Amino acid sequence: MRTTPFHPRTSELCTSFAWKEWAGYAAVCHYTPHSEAEVFAVRSTAGLLDVTPLYKYDVRGPDAGEFLAYVWTRDIRNIGVGRVVYSAMCDEGGWMLDDGTVARLGPDHFRCTSSEPWLGWFLKHARGFEVQIEETTDSICGLALQGPRARAILKGITDFDMDRMRFFRVRKTMVGGVPAWVQRTGYTGDLGYEVFCANEHALQLYDAICEAGMPHGMVPMGLDALDVARIEAGFVLQGVDYITAKSCLIDGLKSTPDDAGLGWTVDIDREPFVGSAAIASERQRGPVWDLVGLEIDWEALELMYASLGIPPHLAPEACRQSVPVYDDQGVQVGQATSTTWSPTCKRYLALAQVRRPHHHLGTELFMEHTPLFERQKVPVRVVEKPFFDPPRKRSTPGAAPVSVPAPEAEE
Repeated sequence: MRTTPFHPRTSELCTSFAWKEWAGYAAVCHYTPHSEAEVFAVRSTAGLLDVTPLYKYDVRGPDAGEFLAYVWTRDIRNIGVGRVVYSAMCDEGGWMLDDGTVARLGPDHFRCTSSEPWLGWFLKHARGFEVQIEETTDSICGLALQGPRARAILKGITDFDMDRMRFFRVRKTMVGGVPAWVQRTGYTGDLGYEVFCANEHALQLYDAICEAGMPHGMVPMGLDALDVARIEAGFVLQGVDYITAKSCLIDGLKSTPDDAGLGWTVDIDREPFVGSAAIASERQRGPVWDLVGLEIDWEALELMYASLGIPPHLAPEACRQSVPVYDDQGVQVGQATSTTWSPTCKRYLALAQVRRPHHHLGTELFMEHTPLFERQKVPVRVVEKPFFDPPRKRSTPGAAPVSVPAPEAEE
């Protein structure tokens, strides 16, 4: 496996020696023997995560906006310079390929991030557009600084006034003396930023953020803590909560944006884009699946374990193993795809794909649970997601006030 430009620092800090592969790079699972402290840090102070393995593509040219609006489900043409949008990408059949962000860095300059490599896909669909596409995955490194103290940490080392940066914005500035792009985005559902710079500045950037973060209790953060945080935030993971269509052997494994809970990312009422006709047809018929949040009945779970003479036992980290979900007649109506005990919410939670109409809030279902190798069913309830959504994620203390017209006088 390759190592990221931050590896000289992260390898020294990773006393657990727990690593995994992420897009061909060595990535830390958890820095200390357990990830729980990192989860608490991202919710109470801040965590610092190496996100270099994200696939990154810079798209330039007079037709860059038109091209990206064609291959992504959002109408990228309409976003202003300095904006970031979250979007989905589909094949011609309307099936999900990936999800990611698109940032507009200049009038004719955009940067996309994704979970999978898509250079060939982009080049295939770029014919007829005046664009230049460059994969920058291996030349640009990135750090995600996430948590309630993230803004305060960056304020002391960033030229730009961080109090003025709004949610889902991007800006080029100096961070710790390093030229970098700062995005107010992240995968934890908390106040957070993603900072990207050229590889040659990686260690200077890492050291500057660590020095600034030390008084705030910032800790290095691995992928296990990120997994718990993103479930709490209700964020889907490609390959877990839905499978990219290019890896599915049969259509039954594929998902549309509506199936994957990402229908809100589709701007359907515009010029045709890749997959738009299929998505429109599916919406006329009515989607079959939906991605929902589930809360497992804790009292029922305790009784289940008590009947076996043992205390409740849950996995020490988030579980990505899909398990069946049933209706009250015992018919399987879906599968829980991501499950975790939430240290923040103090609830046992899951993301699940279920058949409609079982997606409605308050629907009572059952999820398979296996204590002592014995398959049983525990009650669950469809609940609102995100499970954790703090106001600080979107708040901007230094934003210019928005003028609100005075209400009309009552007669």
